[in-house]
Amino acid sequence: MKTIAGVKRNRDYSPNHIENDSLIFMKTVEEIKQLGLEVNVYDEEELEKEMKIKEDLIFSMARGALALRKLLKAELEGKMVINSPLTVLKCHRINMSKLLKEAGVPFPFTVSGTLDVLTDYKFDNFNSTIVWVKRGDIHAIHREDVTLVFSEEEKRNILKEFGHRGIASAVLQKHIEGEVVKFYAIKDTGFFDYFFYNRDKSIRFDENKLKLYTSKAAEVLGLEIYGGDAIISESGEITIIDMNDWPSFAPVRDKASKYIAKYIYRKLFGAEERTLI
Repeated sequence: MKTIAGVKRNRDYSPNHIENDSLIFMKTVEEIKQLGLEVNVYDEEELEKEMKIKEDLIFSMARGALALRKLLKAELEGKMVINSPLTVLKCHRINMSKLLKEAGVPFPFTVSGTLDVLTDYKFDNFNSTIVWVKRGDIHAIHREDVTLVFSEEEKRNILKEFGHRGIASAVLQKHIEGEVVKFYAIKDTGFFDYFFYNRDKSIRFDENKLKLYTSKAAEVLGLEIYGGDAIISESGEITIIDMNDWPSFAPVRDKASKYIAKYIYRKLFGAEERTLI
């Protein structure tokens, strides 16, 4: 029986989603086993040590720098990693904002850089009274990592707090008015789902455009299993504001885990077939 590897996310990278991230991972493991594969489960913390993964296919929710370095080495050795560690790095906000803007994906006006550069960047340049301050590397792991500010003073205080915690870079992002839509997708499977963050709200918009924008963003970043957030304006205009490598899929966990498992299964045996050819 073929054995593959799965890497669980470190709890530090699952703020407010520790249980949900664990559940989608374990549900995916169960579904993969139903397809006739065995799964050796590794904790991200184990991977940060001297442990080496021997399996040829690795599905991973890891986000920490040390674990990603280990997975990148495995990828360079010829192992298949889903999502690729390079893709996870591209999802760091300072990288993502640049890549999506260059690709023409609808994205808010964003300025990124070191803390000293952003401290001097004028709030007024955003032509808005509200600006988001977000850490530039990994996704939020602390309450202040994504903060809405209303003045230069608040902006400076948040950036100073970042500095105290050893965060070297950040992004300033214009606030977009509208309703937040959370979306989930799995490449090449037809799986795509979304819901309004405020379940009591609903705005008419072009769902096909949302699919188009999210799939284009995923392609630019190299994502295979992904989700994110978009803003839908009152007029139905769509703006992507975040892309996540392997989110919790909490509202659609049971359905999504089946699609993820089948995707991984096909990637494994498709790769083996190509090797035989």
